[in-house]
Amino acid sequence: MRICSLAASRAFTAISKRGLTRGNDNYGAAIGTMIHMRMMSDMAAPSAKPNDPSFSSGPCKKHPGYDVNSLDLKVLGRSHRSKIGKERLALAIDETKRLLKLPDDYLVGIVPASDTGAYEMAMWNMLGARDVDVCYWESFGKGWYSDAVSHLKLEEMVKVNTHSAEYGELPDLNKTNKDNDILFTFNGTTSGVRVPHGCDFIADDRTGLTFCDATSAAFAMDMPWDKLDVTTFSWQKVLGGEGAHGILILSPAAVERLESYTPPNRPLPKIFRMVKKGKVDRAIFKGSTINTPSMLCVEDYIDALKWTQSLGGVDALVQKSQSNLKAIEDFVAENTDWIGFLAKEKSQRSSTSVCLTIDLPAPDLKKMVSLLESEHVAYDIGGYRDAPPSIRIWCGSTVEEEDVKLLMPWLKWAYLKFKN
Repeated sequence: MRICSLAASRAFTAISKRGLTRGNDNYGAAIGTMIHMRMMSDMAAPSAKPNDPSFSSGPCKKHPGYDVNSLDLKVLGRSHRSKIGKERLALAIDETKRLLKLPDDYLVGIVPASDTGAYEMAMWNMLGARDVDVCYWESFGKGWYSDAVSHLKLEEMVKVNTHSAEYGELPDLNKTNKDNDILFTFNGTTSGVRVPHGCDFIADDRTGLTFCDATSAAFAMDMPWDKLDVTTFSWQKVLGGEGAHGILILSPAAVERLESYTPPNRPLPKIFRMVKKGKVDRAIFKGSTINTPSMLCVEDYIDALKWTQSLGGVDALVQKSQSNLKAIEDFVAENTDWIGFLAKEKSQRSSTSVCLTIDLPAPDLKKMVSLLESEHVAYDIGGYRDAPPSIRIWCGSTVEEEDVKLLMPWLKWAYLKFKN
């Protein structure tokens, strides 16, 4: 009764401020609505919290059961060029290739500077041979466009076409040309929008190369490898590894481009050089990294790959991510009056970086995010700085479905705190 009385008192005060009186036709309905909302805002917080509040979109949550003490540390203090160092790097490469079910003739290498370094390495080495279609609908894809025109100055060499869309949407990818090189992100981490399953916009008989930034898709989404010539990702995303290292995957067509094309007047930093005497340096793809890697990070990555194997491989990780997304979809379906997906089209909705819009002004949304962090319910779920006001919940394979479900009532509780 006390809660009801307090809610009613606050409601009458709010109604008075709106200028409604007892004689007004909307008075009764307004009072009822306000009392209900006030009661909701005065409700106690949910009793159960996620077991792990880590929902950051990168670096991402460590896998369940992770224990740093379980890492094999015998390689620490040894040279990465030593026999054991090369063996551990080769193991990481071989297991990546096996678990992702890559074609036998694809190459996998560990390169510097995370996904960004891997993608830019490919751009700097291979672009300029053909016209380019750059597809972007969020900040990272737009960054590749900026690299192409502002730094590589490709427009002075070839035609650069752009296919872009606002956050939450996808451009018409069917407008890309099979004879052009195509740059795209498989999953827009900052917008929650992914390419449709199967990448049907990529022609099987293409003559250009596809450059795919898959950093928040690899190990969480089905990848049509026959459509992808250059693919990059970082350990810190879906597998929850440590940062600073990137994975570069090359198809035979990408290798042929490296060996047949040298960009004119384009100096390459040492950490970008993949070709020696006109041939791809295959040692890079067998564990002889270009620069010194952190062997501790390598062991951490190998541990994540072991965890992947323990669940049954990449298919199990894809299913985990899909289940996490469904938990949010079910909640949103029951609360459409105040929460929704930034990606309206279901087939384009990311299962890893899930971006949600909430019916709050941007300043209150920031306060809501801070409140959930202070309650140790959800860490680092604020939307990306360039995105529309939103929250972003990482639902990659290392996040448990139960934790996602436990988070949902807290979103509503925090929303009502600020809505009222």
